[in-house]
Parts: sequence; structure tokens; C-alpha cells
Amino acid sequence: MAISYETDVVAWANEQARLLRAGRFDLLDIENIAEEIEDVGKAEQRELMGRMAVLLAHLLKWQYQPERRGNSWRRTIQIQREQLRRALKKTPSLKTFFADEEWWESVWGDAWVGAARETGLDNFPETCPRTFAEITDDNWLPEGE
Repeated sequence: MAISYETDVVAWANEQARLLRAGRFDLLDIENIAEEIEDVGKAEQRELMGRMAVLLAHLLKWQYQPERRGNSWRRTIQIQREQLRRALKKTPSLKTFFADEEWWESVWGDAWVGAARETGLDNFPETCPRTFAEITDDNWLPEGE
């Protein structure tokens, strides 16, 4: 008995894996398998965007609230940089997003909103003023405004 994708995706995935291993390709739910494979890539993209937005938000807070700088912000910046490196090592094709202007606009927008909510400030640049090299450099932090 086939398990429905819509009813229980985990049970469905396990069944599809079992069918693949058994060579029962005629019983596979090809359309939903293809969709799930695409979703894996989308999840990696969302993680990259989220990590970059958190990193940029903390760099904004660091720059615009120098009086509040502390080890917590510094540690968050370090962790996000390290996690970005790991994600890019694991999935090098993600690097293509760094050349995508729309991607940067979206990430910057998320970072801007996040930093504004946390600081109460709204005087951040409209576009990201930093290079990828600066953003990911473990030895670089922005100066205060």
C-alpha cells in the first residue's frame, strides 16, 4: 500500500527510499521526489540567506551602537562567519548567490529590518556598503558611526 505524500511526508520518504533500494522504480512517486530534491536546495539557500542576514545585522549593530558592543555580539559574528564558511565548503554552488544583486537586496533588507527592530535605529544605509571579503573576514569589524 502506497503512503501518500500529503498524508505523512516522513513515512512517504521512507517508503520511497525503500522502493529505490529495492529497484522498484515503477512504484516511485517521481513528481514528489523531484519536488523534495528541489526543496533540499532551497533549504540550503534559505540557511545561507538567514546566516548572512544575522551576520549583517550584527555588523550593523556593532557599527551603529558602539557603546553596546560586547562578547555576545562578537561571538554571534564569529559563529555566523564560521557557519557561512562551512556551508560554502559543503555546498560550493551557493557561492553563485553572492553575484546576484536581488539576493543581496533581499538579505540586506532582512538584516536592515532585524537591526532596526533590535536597536530602534533606522539610519542604516539603503544598500549593503560592505564587500563579501570584509563581511567574512574574521579580523574585520566596522568602525562606529
